[in-house]
Amino acid sequence: MGIAYSVVAPVAAGVTADPVWMTAFAQHLESCGFESIVAVEHTVLMTRYASVYPYDASGRVEIPADCAVPDPLELLTFLAARTTTLGLATGVLVLPNHHPVVLAKRVATLNVLSGGRIRLAVGAGWLREELEACGVPFQDRGRRANEQLDVLRLLWSDRPEGASHHGEFFDFTDAACYPKPVSPIPIHIGGHSPAAARRAGRRGDGFQPLGVAGAELAELVAIMRQSAERADRDPDALELSLGHLVTKIDADRAGKLAALGAHRAILAMPPVTDIEQAKDMLSACAQRLGLSCP
Repeated sequence: MGIAYSVVAPVAAGVTADPVWMTAFAQHLESCGFESIVAVEHTVLMTRYASVYPYDASGRVEIPADCAVPDPLELLTFLAARTTTLGLATGVLVLPNHHPVVLAKRVATLNVLSGGRIRLAVGAGWLREELEACGVPFQDRGRRANEQLDVLRLLWSDRPEGASHHGEFFDFTDAACYPKPVSPIPIHIGGHSPAAARRAGRRGDGFQPLGVAGAELAELVAIMRQSAERADRDPDALELSLGHLVTKIDADRAGKLAALGAHRAILAMPPVTDIEQAKDMLSACAQRLGLSCP
């Protein structure tokens, strides 16, 4: 069985808050047979920052601070109403920025209203200044993310008596959170570090180490699998999502990703502002991959 293809909305183009543009983009993805659309997150971007962006040699993020970066869950809810089968994914949601009790409600609601189409990909965050603006100490983000994942799973579970949690960061007793998801909500862990790989193995349904290749990728996947086994979880049940480019991927390159164990290719778009040009790129990509684009 072949891998699935997911496309990241081109946030750097400044178009992802345009309702007409994004509707046309998502509907074309759906008609071309792509599995899902991915919406990125930054609650805030900083005009000045000391943090180092880990996915570019410059250490600087490619998105300017004045770029419109809509809330991913709000954007995906909007697109859910304008599509019927297209998967809806975050990529990645900066988990420590969110209170997990509120987030559990928001994600479950989107799951129900979309007919179970949401995939939650989360990360611990790299931009110290953003997390601190959201009231989160940067050094606590990993422990906080682990506990947040536990809280999400707890609140989505069927507990008529209510859910209780007493942790380092969050505390509640007999909490009833409805609606419950209509289908299990997969949580994929994004990141390029051993900590992210361990988190994926222990708590995730998948791992999304974009921007990593070769021996480093093999090591991270091994850490993920070992962590799953130590937690008495089946490592073969975890999905692996690897990155590529809409303009470069073809059947041969997709086969190489599959040979590395990928279940999904997360495809990045160039910063295209013309919707017809974007649709042409997607159509050409779909044709190279043998998808059902008209």
